[in-house]
Amino acid sequence: MNAHFPQRRSGCATRRLAGASALALSLSLALALPAGAAQPAAPVIPAPTAQSYPGTIVLNVDATNLSQQIFQMRMSIPVKPGPLTLLYPQWLPANHGPNGPITQLAGLKFSANGKPVEWTRDPVQVFAFHLTVPEGATTLEAQYQYLSPLDATQGRNTMTDDILGVQWVSTTLYPAGYVARGVTVQANLKLPAGWHYATALETADRQGDDVHFKPSDLETLVDSPLFAGRYYKQFDLDPGAKVPVRLNVFADSPESLDAKPEQIAAHRKLVQQAYKLFNSHHYDHYDFLFALSDEFGGIGREHHQSSENGVKPGYFTDWAKSEAGRDLLPHEYTHSWDGKFRRPAGQDVPNFNTPLQNELLWVYEGQTQYWGNVLAARSGLVSMAGARDALAATAARYDSVAGRNWRAVQDTVNDPIMNARRPLGWANWQRSEDYYSEGQLIWLDVDTRLRELSGDKRSLNDFARAFYSVNDGSHLPAFYTFEDVVATLNKVQPYDWAAFLRNKLDGHGPGAPLDGLARAGWKLVYTDTPTDLVKGADDRNKVTDLSYSLGFTVAQDGAIRNLIWDGVAFRAGLAANSSIVAVNDRVYKPELLKAAIKEAKDGKPIRLLVKKGNVLRTVSLDYRGGLRYPRLERIPGTKDRLEGIYSALK
Repeated sequence: MNAHFPQRRSGCATRRLAGASALALSLSLALALPAGAAQPAAPVIPAPTAQSYPGTIVLNVDATNLSQQIFQMRMSIPVKPGPLTLLYPQWLPANHGPNGPITQLAGLKFSANGKPVEWTRDPVQVFAFHLTVPEGATTLEAQYQYLSPLDATQGRNTMTDDILGVQWVSTTLYPAGYVARGVTVQANLKLPAGWHYATALETADRQGDDVHFKPSDLETLVDSPLFAGRYYKQFDLDPGAKVPVRLNVFADSPESLDAKPEQIAAHRKLVQQAYKLFNSHHYDHYDFLFALSDEFGGIGREHHQSSENGVKPGYFTDWAKSEAGRDLLPHEYTHSWDGKFRRPAGQDVPNFNTPLQNELLWVYEGQTQYWGNVLAARSGLVSMAGARDALAATAARYDSVAGRNWRAVQDTVNDPIMNARRPLGWANWQRSEDYYSEGQLIWLDVDTRLRELSGDKRSLNDFARAFYSVNDGSHLPAFYTFEDVVATLNKVQPYDWAAFLRNKLDGHGPGAPLDGLARAGWKLVYTDTPTDLVKGADDRNKVTDLSYSLGFTVAQDGAIRNLIWDGVAFRAGLAANSSIVAVNDRVYKPELLKAAIKEAKDGKPIRLLVKKGNVLRTVSLDYRGGLRYPRLERIPGTKDRLEGIYSALK
C-alpha cells in the first residue's frame, strides 16, 4: 500500500499545481481586461424547437475493425455560416438515465471546404460541442470513433470477431435547437466481409458489404439498432402475417443456431399471446435481435419495432437448462406496447439531451416485468412450475430487502439517474432499481384484487386491452399520467386504486408486498432443496446462493457477494469484499459450506477462515436453521388464481 502513496501525492500535487496555474491564468486574464469590461459569455446551447432541420445529415459507420473493436464514423451535416452546437446523446431511451457513453467517443475532428474547424466543449453541458461554421461553407464534415469497451470495467462489449451491435445513439451527433423527430439522417454501414445483419431500419440497398438505409428521423434511427454477425439465422414468428415478426439470431458458432421446431413454436405462440393480451400492435414489423455469445455483451433493451437481446450460448442447444432466462424476449417484446407506445408523461422529451422524469417506471418496467413472467408461461417458453419458481425467487428476494425499512420503492425510480447502474457495496440496504421486480409484485396484487373484486370476471388482462390497444397500428407514442392509470383501472373495476397504489409505492413494509400472492392462493415457504430454477441460475452464474440461510451468495473461488444487511453473516462482521478461504479448517468448496450448514442444525459450529485484503481472520457464524431455498406452496382451501393467470388466453 505504501508504495502507492507517493504516486497519489504526486497526482494530487500535480492537480493542485494545475489548479493554481489555472487560477493564476484566470486572474491575469481578468486583470488584462479593461476596467468594467464584461467577461466573455459562454456559448448558449439552443433550446429544441419544433422546426425541422434543413437538409439531410449523412452518417457513415465503418464497423470492419474487429481486431481493435473500433467503429469509425464520418458525418456530413448541411450547415450555414455562423455558430453551431452539436450534441452527443446523453439521456438514453430505455436506460432511464444520463448514461450516454461519451468517454468512448474519440478522435473528434471537423472540417469545412477542406479546412479544419475547431470546436470547444461546453463547460457545463459536456455532451455539447460548440463551433463556428466559416463563411462560404454549406457542409460540415465530422470524423470520430466509437471505441467499443475492451473489458467489462469500461462498459458492455459491442464488437467481437463474430458479432457486433451498432447502437446509433452511440455513433451519432446531432444539431442542438431541434426536436429529434425534426432531424433527418441517412445512415450507411460498412460491414465485415460476408456478414449478415438485422435491424428495424428500412434498407434502401446493399452493395457488397456496404449497406445504405432509407432516410429516417433521428428518433427512429436511435430507436432502431442493428446486430450483425458471421453466423446468422432468421425465424419467421408469424408466418403469412401482413405485419412480420422475426427472430434474428446471431451466434459465436453455427452450432448455437440449431433450434428445434418445438422451440420456435413457443416463440410463435408468444406473438399470438401478446396479440390476444394487448389486442393491438404499433409497428410495421418487429425484429428480435438476439445474440448467443460468450463475448458479445449481454443485454435486454427495448425499442418500438425491435429489441436488443443477448444471452450466453446454449439457449437452444441446452434448452432444459436455459428456462430461467427465457422470460427475456417476452419482457422486451411487451415493451413495444408498455414503454415505447404507451409512455409515461415524464418521458415526453424533445431530444436526447433533455432530462427524463422516471416517476412512472413502476408501470413502464414493473408491469412489463409482470407481463414478461406471465407471457413466458402462456407461450410455453417457461413451464407453469418454472414461472411459479421464478415468482417465488422474486418474492423471497424482496421479502429480505432490508432497505425497504427506510426507502420506498417509488424512490428507486431515481436510481438510473443517481447511480447509472454501477455496482453497490450494500445493495440489500441501499436498494437499487427495485421498481422492476417489486413492481411486478405490486401488479400481481392489482391483478388478483381485480379478480377477487369482480368474482373472477375481470383481471389485469382487461386493463391491458383497454390501456394498450388505443390507436391500433399507430407508431406515435401515447403518453399517460398516474391519473390515467387509475382511471383505466376504475373502468375495469371500481375501487380506490389511487390510495391502493400509493400505499404500495410509498410504504415501507415490513416485508415484500405479498398480498397478491396470498390472494392467488399461494404462500412463500423455504425448504432445504433448491428449485430447478434456482439450481440452474446458480450453475449458470457459478455461485452458491445462501441468501436465506447465512445471508450471502458465494462464488466458486470463495468471493462473498450480495450480503444481506443484518443477516447472519452481517452480524458476524463480514462484508462483500471478503472471501472464504476455509470452512471448519478445510479448504473452501461449496459442498463443504453446505455440509457445515446442515451439520449446524445439530449444534456443530460454522467456522470460516475469511480473507479481506491481506488480513486473515476466523469468523464463527451463529446459525441453526439449515439450508433454506424459496418456493411457493398452495394455501389449502383457496382458489388457485396463478393457474388462471399463467394459462394461455383462448
